[in-house]
Amino acid sequence: MQARYDMACSRSFFLRGKATGACSRRTTNWNDHMSGSRKAVNPLQSLKTSLNSTSPLSEKERDGTLLNGRLRYTQFRQGYRTGLEPVLMAAAIPARAEETVLEAGCGAGAGLLCLAARVPGVSGIGLEADTDTVELAAHNFLNNPFSDSRTSLSVVQATLPAIPSTLRARAPTANGRFHHVMANPPWHSAHGTPSPDERRRLALSAENSDPQAWIRALTRWVLPGGTLTFIISAAIADRACQTLLENSCGSIQLYPFWPKQGREAKLVLIQAIHGGKGIFRLRPGLILHEEDGRFTDAAERVLRLGEALPGS
Repeated sequence: MQARYDMACSRSFFLRGKATGACSRRTTNWNDHMSGSRKAVNPLQSLKTSLNSTSPLSEKERDGTLLNGRLRYTQFRQGYRTGLEPVLMAAAIPARAEETVLEAGCGAGAGLLCLAARVPGVSGIGLEADTDTVELAAHNFLNNPFSDSRTSLSVVQATLPAIPSTLRARAPTANGRFHHVMANPPWHSAHGTPSPDERRRLALSAENSDPQAWIRALTRWVLPGGTLTFIISAAIADRACQTLLENSCGSIQLYPFWPKQGREAKLVLIQAIHGGKGIFRLRPGLILHEEDGRFTDAAERVLRLGEALPGS
């Protein structure tokens, strides 16, 4: 809880300001780099939504930005608010142009937006259970034009771990899998005091699904040689690693997020390769805050400039 509190206290650092802009929507084709095929298959269709960039915000929503103003970002005024986790997670994905990413529990789309800003030409689909949040993510994707015409972001309503099989037809590869998958699954204990806000409870509590179930489900949606990336509580990292190993994933790397120098890491990033055979690696990790509470220079480069995680 302390690490999530530390992160929440600093949200204004990267969620700031008010921005408006023109709507842009692009579709793209992809190449299946990892399976060896160079033929683009199953191009993702344009997302149909009633939202557009000129849709007035409701009194429950507010405009802001990500990455020091580079991205427009609308989120709910109350309830669950975006923390640092999706920004940090996006900074760890080793995606390249024309590769595709599936994010489970994408919320209002912060993770995929930050990834698309760092990797021109990447494409992604987000899965989100809450209807209002799905519409908000669609709005954020439509409201952020990217200069690379290959970039495409979309959102599908789905409740993990039950990923709809129809998503296979929307995947960019012949076998219906993605180059990379990522998730920040709910991990708060179901035995704790639940949040009175339904949307926040859905995002944080493991009452109806546990992180291991998410991991098991997502291992079936990544290409051989593709990566799986999760930000979870350090308390369940051992179980997460075991679940990955039991589902044909290896070459596991663990990347701690230290709240301050000398403090215990409460959150960690775990990344594995589907079919990987490499040894387990413990990375140096990232110290988020100086003693006075300011972000470290390394953290600022990720959160403000949108750089990749150092040492990832």
